[in-house]
Amino acid sequence: MDLPTLTDRLDDRLETEDYADVDASANGLQVGPGELHRTARESPPEIEHVAFAVDAAAATIEAAADAGADLLVTHHGLVWGGLDRLTGREYANVAALIDHDLALYVSHLPLDGHPSLGNAAGLADHLSLREQVAFGHLGPVTIGRRGRTPEAVDVAELEASLADLDNDGHAPQVLEFGPDEIRDVAIVTGSGADWLGEAADADVDALVTGEGKQQVYHEAREAGVNVFLAGHYATETFGVERLASLVSEWGIETTTLSHPTGL
Repeated sequence: MDLPTLTDRLDDRLETEDYADVDASANGLQVGPGELHRTARESPPEIEHVAFAVDAAAATIEAAADAGADLLVTHHGLVWGGLDRLTGREYANVAALIDHDLALYVSHLPLDGHPSLGNAAGLADHLSLREQVAFGHLGPVTIGRRGRTPEAVDVAELEASLADLDNDGHAPQVLEFGPDEIRDVAIVTGSGADWLGEAADADVDALVTGEGKQQVYHEAREAGVNVFLAGHYATETFGVERLASLVSEWGIETTTLSHPTGL
């Protein structure tokens, strides 16, 4: 499959355009020839092998190149809020991609909020949540999920389920300020503490996210909501793994790269 066809398919499935006005990330193809092949009257590059990782970084770029990938798909890319100049770390990483003839495709918030492919959906399924609905409103879109456990669980049981995630051996942090029995759970992966107010308004028993902020301690205590901080990286592995499965169904070889940060 050629690069434009593949990226168009991904953009369509992930509804990338819907997030254009709310996401600082430049979603879609961040590094690659794009439409250059048309002006040069050349055939677009063929993509036979795609690598998937949470972060676009030197380690994952090198690992993708070592795997023989033509395209690296990540959740966190290299371009945020525009690119005024190409120096330092950005220069080094873009240079590495070009040296390895490796394109980069990024999906940030679209891959958080997608109802079946997204990080929040994957984490909700990991927790066996039922009656799932959209959660985590951000302008016209949502970036999280909310659902109910099959039966009531206590804080320790939910914590144990989150400890299974790939967080480089780091245990989840728990702010135990909500009910002892948990049924209703809201999820915003990564840095989702800002949605605690929405979680309280929805009367959930727990908010699961990746990392917290200082004020979330007092906000959770005052709202009476349990908050589970399971790791930014750990809560955001689901999306790229599900995208890898999808692309594999399209007949393309895939490799999923694991590079946990413990954060």
